[in-house]
Amino acid sequence: MSVPTSYDNTPEITPELVAAHGLKPDEYEKIVSLLGGRNAPTLTELGIFSAMWNEHCSYKSSKKWLRTLPTTGPRVIQGPGENAGVVDIGDGQAIVFKMESHNHPSFIEPYQGAATGVGGILRDVFTMGARPVAAMNALRFGDPKHEKTRHLVSGVVAGVGGYGNSFGVPTVGGEVEFDERYNGNILVNAFAAGLADTDKIFYSKAEGVGLPVVYLGAKTGRDGVGGATMASAEFGDDIEQKRPTVQVGDPFTEKRLLEACLELMATGAVIAIQDMGAAGLTCSAVEMGAKGDLGIELDLDKVPVREEHMTPYEMMLSESQERMLMVLHPEKEAVARAVFEKWELDFATVGITTDDLRFRVKWQGQEVANLPIKDLGDAAPEYDRPWVRPTPAKPLDPNDIPQKDVADALLALVGTPALSSRRWVYEQYDTWIQGNSLQRPGGDAGVIRVDGHATKALAFTSDVTPRYCEADPYEGGKQAVAEAWRNLTAVGAEPIAATDNLNFGNPERPEIMGQLVEAVRGIGEACRALDFPIVSGNVSLYNETNGRGILPTPTIGGVGLIPDWNRTARIGFAAPDECILLVGAPDWWGTHLGQSIYLRDLFGRKDGPPPPVDLGHERKAGDLVRILIRDGHATAVHDLSDGGLAVGLAEMAMASGIGATVNQLAGGDPIPQYFGEDQGRYLVTIKRDFLDSFYDQIYPYAGLFAPWIGTTGGTALKLGDARPLLVADLKAAHESWFPSYMAGEIAA
Repeated sequence: MSVPTSYDNTPEITPELVAAHGLKPDEYEKIVSLLGGRNAPTLTELGIFSAMWNEHCSYKSSKKWLRTLPTTGPRVIQGPGENAGVVDIGDGQAIVFKMESHNHPSFIEPYQGAATGVGGILRDVFTMGARPVAAMNALRFGDPKHEKTRHLVSGVVAGVGGYGNSFGVPTVGGEVEFDERYNGNILVNAFAAGLADTDKIFYSKAEGVGLPVVYLGAKTGRDGVGGATMASAEFGDDIEQKRPTVQVGDPFTEKRLLEACLELMATGAVIAIQDMGAAGLTCSAVEMGAKGDLGIELDLDKVPVREEHMTPYEMMLSESQERMLMVLHPEKEAVARAVFEKWELDFATVGITTDDLRFRVKWQGQEVANLPIKDLGDAAPEYDRPWVRPTPAKPLDPNDIPQKDVADALLALVGTPALSSRRWVYEQYDTWIQGNSLQRPGGDAGVIRVDGHATKALAFTSDVTPRYCEADPYEGGKQAVAEAWRNLTAVGAEPIAATDNLNFGNPERPEIMGQLVEAVRGIGEACRALDFPIVSGNVSLYNETNGRGILPTPTIGGVGLIPDWNRTARIGFAAPDECILLVGAPDWWGTHLGQSIYLRDLFGRKDGPPPPVDLGHERKAGDLVRILIRDGHATAVHDLSDGGLAVGLAEMAMASGIGATVNQLAGGDPIPQYFGEDQGRYLVTIKRDFLDSFYDQIYPYAGLFAPWIGTTGGTALKLGDARPLLVADLKAAHESWFPSYMAGEIAA
């Protein structure tokens, strides 16, 4: 949006100016009614309302439904509503984590958009007093054949790696997917987790009147002005004009900011702290004041700036990175200043807390904004938007299953954009820094040691299957949670809590709002059934370009606790001559082909419902697998998802270099057996001398089917009657697509 160069704080507020700020006519009328007799807001006030009432900051379309999610549990210290969620992991320690989107900026300017997404989520974590220990990212791009896709992949991956590597946090997991529905709106969801002492958690609620409001960190510039409003609107043909709304990050300043904040927190000077993220100074000041039932008065003449002649509008709406706002104990202000000066960061007292519930902004001796603070924050608009339940897909006709040689199908699938190795991506990230990484990207979940503890470890995963969510958002929401829960379980972790990043199209379209409602309903049901509360998250809507929306993509970031990292599991076969169990299998081992990778990527079909998720079954299967891992009986574990049994076996073989021979069930179609995507299944290997004990002592009490389906060994993978495939050939196909594509050697 354009702002006059010679600052006029009281221009005529036209319908066009209101619309340019992302506000509807009825919202503007409500703004006028809150002004206390004035006929119109100032330009600064209009900008402040725009920042606070947009979708990105206010969640005005989703608040009603987010309240239905389970957010509490015996381990939960802090649920949604703060910078990040906080969960107790014992021994006086907590894990602090959140996932957030930076979709729109990353599409406009992929390197800086992705980099500042990483920077923002790291600040959310250390704002709470936690030292970041792990990062993930969930990335979704358009069709590989699309003209922009390769450029976007290159820029985003470089931005994620450039910022995270420089800051010094290991990237331990994530996702990279391709689909034409993301051609006009890629998704960049960033996750961070940090460790803190349970008695040293810091919050954003301001407390006390007449206390200093202090600006900390980097200087304010014009980058990112209007960023939150831009992120709450559809894209059109003018997308390149939005480049100035993208922030610019500096990871080295962020690292200094981290150390300065943690040092300052140790002095006891901090009463409240808030990251300056979306909507910058506006959002951080308003949220701190509103949460504490206090007013805030700011003096913009004291704000450190790096550009000349900045207007109040620009200072209030800038999203310049690496900045914090704090309320401090006045007697410790000098101590706090000394800490930040030592780290060569700006420290400026820019305001004061008041008792009048007003948000006042002063500049050059004049009051440029005076607004009711609660109406900006806690009382922002909330909509119950109309929605329609999506039409369920028709079941697949069992006589309409396209046939392909099992070996040929598997070899083709492991080399597709959907299932090929992501090594090209994660090898650009530092996965070892801090020295605590136990499992790097490429398995079911990343695992790190808890520094300073003899045995404790944490597991992290990010999951969603968008094609399932479009076919049935309710089942797709359940499946996203269940898959995250399974991936944590597969490494031996107890899933303890989750964060969500709900990415959808325009909520003003009833069919899109219906996707959101049903997905949240499915997520909530699964979280309750699996004791897996949502403790933080983010909603990203209006992911559309010229009216074409993304696939509904409610991403789930999961965290699990491992009491003894000596008792974990990996996906690679451990040794030859071990028994392969299919825990949680249906009678035919695999049955469900609706919305499968097999149909989509080999035959171009996107029909049928997604596989249903039986949450009771998920619980039983996961608990059994976790027991086998923690008792030291499971030598390798992998949950089954995209591509079914065949792809799961291939991934275990490729991870180890060890082949396997798997049985063929007689009298039926091998395609659903090997490529069905039935949920709640794990491949588990055990030593042969434990097989009888398993079936005699454990299996009778499991309450589910867990057949012995094959044996590890050799250099080839043989699936029933299909010809053997050398593990080396599978791996060559699996590893080649991504580097060849990024080198421009193939179109897709």
